Amino acid sequence: MEQFPFSPDVSRRARDITPFLVMDILERAKELERAGRQIIHLEIGEPDFPTPAAVVAAAQAAMAAGETQYTHSQGLLELREALCDHYRAAYGVDLTPEQFIITSGTSPAMLLIFAGLLDAGDEVILTDPAYACYPNFLRLVDAVPHRVPVFEEDGFRLRPEDLPRHLSRRTKAIIINSPANPTGTLLPPETLRELADLGPYIVSDEIYHGLVYEGQEHSILEFTDRAFVINGFSKLYAMTGWRLGYLIAPRDFIRPLQRLMQNFFISANAFVQRAGIAALTQAGPEVARMRAVFDERRRFLLAGLRRLGFRIPVEPTGAFYVFVNARHLSSDSYALAFDILEKAGVGVTPGVDFGPGGEGFLRFSYANSRENLAEALRRLEAYLAGRQAVSKST
Repeated sequence: MEQFPFSPDVSRRARDITPFLVMDILERAKELERAGRQIIHLEIGEPDFPTPAAVVAAAQAAMAAGETQYTHSQGLLELREALCDHYRAAYGVDLTPEQFIITSGTSPAMLLIFAGLLDAGDEVILTDPAYACYPNFLRLVDAVPHRVPVFEEDGFRLRPEDLPRHLSRRTKAIIINSPANPTGTLLPPETLRELADLGPYIVSDEIYHGLVYEGQEHSILEFTDRAFVINGFSKLYAMTGWRLGYLIAPRDFIRPLQRLMQNFFISANAFVQRAGIAALTQAGPEVARMRAVFDERRRFLLAGLRRLGFRIPVEPTGAFYVFVNARHLSSDSYALAFDILEKAGVGVTPGVDFGPGGEGFLRFSYANSRENLAEALRRLEAYLAGRQAVSKST
């Protein structure tokens, strides 16, 4: 819902960028809170835990030592070496520090990859539904998002056998996200292998790696070198506001991507990179505790939502989202999400934010306390009872 008309001088690129609807919900929720309402936030994908103490201490020590200047444009060598150690231990993948570029969050990493890989008119395969911002990153570099429908009975996972008919001579890449936002489902290793064999580059968004409760996540780099990885510290280490991410790229792309980094971002913050090293090397026990709590919340919310009548044929096993079928309530997920917010005081994300295939669905985040999840379910139960009473009366 646009509040102001566009000036005729606004660029085509800016006009083509669609709103991030979860932010519409969040901003209205903040207005209601300022007016005295108590809102339970299940719309935003942000851990509610504090950043691990060792991470905070490392940043403070780096600032006290004067590490407040530019670093190498690809990032501190020590951080890139620590990431090499992490990928070797977690996935059995041997990388070199030169294959990494450290960025201020994963959004710059995504922009660098797409700017370095795609020319105007190149097509990129992505699922429908998928993370809301992917198409806008592609449009910004004049590439063409090609949405491939995926279905709830498959857990919204890509089926490699369906992709050949969607490939064209302009198809340059396939974006995957496992565990996925908004669905929380994992791609099995055999699917990753088949996708890697299709030909186009794979751009793998692995930001939710480490937040897996059943099964095992796999990096695309286990299956191919023709791949780019996007990852960061925001979700796993409760570091959203620190803005620390990274990309991994094939060797022949690194110098072009580095030149983009030098020109447009210079470098990530030095002391935040020191915090990243501490996260990789010291925060393991706290991460394990957070993951266990997320898993308990996941099971609690799944049971509660099913009890309220929401359809979830394939349980999410990663990230911190549950994507539910709400078509029995409304075919307009945007209006439904706002109605729930206004009447129940619960923020949820409309499924249409993630593409046409998400219409009629709602995304619930369990990055909130067990107590707040229980209260949200009570409010939703009352909200649904009220809708049913109105329906009977009419």
